[in-house]
Amino acid sequence: MVPGQPAKILLVDDRHDNLVALEAMLQGLPVQAVTADSGDAALKQLLKGDFALILLDAHMPGMDGFETAAHIKSRERTRQIPIIFLTAADRDARLALRGYAAGAVDYMTKPFDPWVLRAKVSILVEMYLKSEHIGVLARQLAQLEETVGKTLAVLAENPPTEAVKLATELLQAAIRDADTP
Repeated sequence: MVPGQPAKILLVDDRHDNLVALEAMLQGLPVQAVTADSGDAALKQLLKGDFALILLDAHMPGMDGFETAAHIKSRERTRQIPIIFLTAADRDARLALRGYAAGAVDYMTKPFDPWVLRAKVSILVEMYLKSEHIGVLARQLAQLEETVGKTLAVLAENPPTEAVKLATELLQAAIRDADTP
């Protein structure tokens, strides 16, 4: 994820009007909606970039949402992406259970309250962004730990005056690198 860019959300539904409606519901949120009209198209989109969340229609011709979710969860790169199933099917507890078994974090039946969907999307995107930020901080910490190790080695292996000069240069370079995104 590029800092300052909105998080990407994958919207998957075989009906174009449903995709348009979902995009409208998400208007104003700090997200970039990417659409796919089939399970195969969704899997191709997932190869192109990172996504914070997937809104997935459960019932589609060809590869349905459950099978698509199984493919998503079987890939190391995509298995952590939360999936919310959306379906027009009746409130059948077995279908919801099947959705959760496929790796969904939620299962919503249509018609659903757009404000509830927006709230769920907002929370999951916020969690994604915080996770990404923690990853950046962890990488910066690892770089700083490496620099401290190098600095200690320089201090131990060089005369005091030269060691201080070299150690200062290493630490200044590390601080510059840490400030660079």
